[in-house]
Amino acid sequence: MGKIYTRKGDRGQTSLVGGQRVSKCCDRLESYGTIDELNSHIGVLITLCSDHHDVEFLTNIQSTLFVVGGYLATDNTTPKEHPETIVTEEMVSAVEAEIDRLETIVPPLRLFVLPGGCREAAYAHVCRTVCRRAERCMFRLVECGIEVDERVTSYVNRLSDYFFLLARKLNIDAGKGDVTWKSH
Repeated sequence: MGKIYTRKGDRGQTSLVGGQRVSKCCDRLESYGTIDELNSHIGVLITLCSDHHDVEFLTNIQSTLFVVGGYLATDNTTPKEHPETIVTEEMVSAVEAEIDRLETIVPPLRLFVLPGGCREAAYAHVCRTVCRRAERCMFRLVECGIEVDERVTSYVNRLSDYFFLLARKLNIDAGKGDVTWKSH
């Protein structure tokens, strides 16, 4: 591997996988940059979690998101450059199964939940909100005519639900309940 810096981006342009030069402010970069940001937040969340199952599941999510970022960073304007998606129906189903498992652990939702509780839960809520932003970024691409595989958007959509339930479960693990919204 060469040097980490190339100086090619000093004027606000970068290359997609495939070589196309684009502005560092374009929607595609915002999309895969937000996936990268989510992946970094998950890394912090992992350091806060003690449950082996949660750590393993989060680590698997990180691996998938790394490849999702590569998929989003690939110039798909020509058919030969368009990568096959790495997200499968089985991956979406695995997140759904984990959501279903978490729903058996947490009590039924009766009030709106505020982000908070223990540190781990609060950080899972940060992951949830960054995940929602990543999803909005991907749909911005779709609105601009850039194809994004539906399994990728479905996967990211399920992840935000997963992080919500994980936050609730982490509060239970810490001996705390949900922090609920109270109107004034």
